[in-house]
Amino acid sequence: YLEGNHISERYDWKKTVGPLVDRATHPSPWRYWSSDGLGLLEFLEWCEDLDMQRVLAVYAGYSMAQEYVNPGPDLDPYVQDAIDEIEYARGEAETKWGAVRSKNGHPQPFKLTYVEVGNEDFFDHSGSYDGRYAQFYKAIKDKYPDLEIIASMPVKSIRADIIDDHYYRRATEFFQDTTHYDKTDRSGPKIFVGEWATREGSPTPNFGAALGDSAWMTGLERNSDIVIMASYAPLFVNVDPGGMQWESDLIGYDAMRSYGSPSYYAQAMFSTHLGDEILDSKLESDGPKLFYSVTEDTKKSRIYVKLVNAKSKAQSIHFKFEGPALANTGRLITLRANSTQATNTIDEPRRIVPIESNLTNIGSELDYTLPPYSIQVIQLDKRAAR
Repeated sequence: YLEGNHISERYDWKKTVGPLVDRATHPSPWRYWSSDGLGLLEFLEWCEDLDMQRVLAVYAGYSMAQEYVNPGPDLDPYVQDAIDEIEYARGEAETKWGAVRSKNGHPQPFKLTYVEVGNEDFFDHSGSYDGRYAQFYKAIKDKYPDLEIIASMPVKSIRADIIDDHYYRRATEFFQDTTHYDKTDRSGPKIFVGEWATREGSPTPNFGAALGDSAWMTGLERNSDIVIMASYAPLFVNVDPGGMQWESDLIGYDAMRSYGSPSYYAQAMFSTHLGDEILDSKLESDGPKLFYSVTEDTKKSRIYVKLVNAKSKAQSIHFKFEGPALANTGRLITLRANSTQATNTIDEPRRIVPIESNLTNIGSELDYTLPPYSIQVIQLDKRAAR
């Protein structure tokens, strides 16, 4: 969408601001015409309304029909467009493009931390991205040194702040690669897993996909010192006949209704039970398809243990907690199904949803059995000091 099939069809942000009736519209590479009703300002306000972190991707001189702009003077106008776009987002109202934003109805600057140069530039067969990224990086850092600049693929000419990795896989592939970032060099760029999903189930993911997603997310959490962000894709699918662009989209809808897939609820469980520190932990088990992560919310003195059993049989584990004593009760959130093919639909939207229950008799050690085909979060509070 950012790149367009041709340079003339790219996302030209300056044509997406101002009155809706004045927006030129443009063709999308995904076989529909965009009204540009969701323009740059609407995108920024949408993130503001949902209290989301913004990642602003700027057009970087490559379009999908293998059209590209060579680094150097020819690329300068596109670099300037990116500088102007950043100023529109975060510039004070007295600046040129901040004044345009203010006139459009938002006087206050938006908070912006991350800017991505291009998208999936590994499709550019010319090899020009290395030079293009360096040119954007230097120009943006010169004016906005605090911004984190994301590269859409690995580069050699300059050290990127962050690399954007994309993964679309089957559940078994994610099961086999949950330690992927265990081996990542901590002295290199940080990682943004900017697109990823388990592609199983249509139009929305089934429970097998939710297991693959959750297994993968335990690996992301355990490595969140290097993996600083991740975003699932795609998010939405029109479930009416002819409305689907991609299979396995997180949320389904029609003209009147919407529903979350099992993968949606897995995402919600992980995102709402997330600590700010990774705790040292080790799994001593020969059990296959058993995945975990452990984090702590240090402000609440609360520990979250996430467990994924992707087997069709229950698996038993023994917990041994070291450190401060725990309260003797806790909470358990469970998402499970009897089959990997089980799923939610527009007519049965809550067939698979999280169920909460209480845990009792928690001590320094705990024997526990994970149900088959299950995703669980165990919430444990540290005992208050007396």
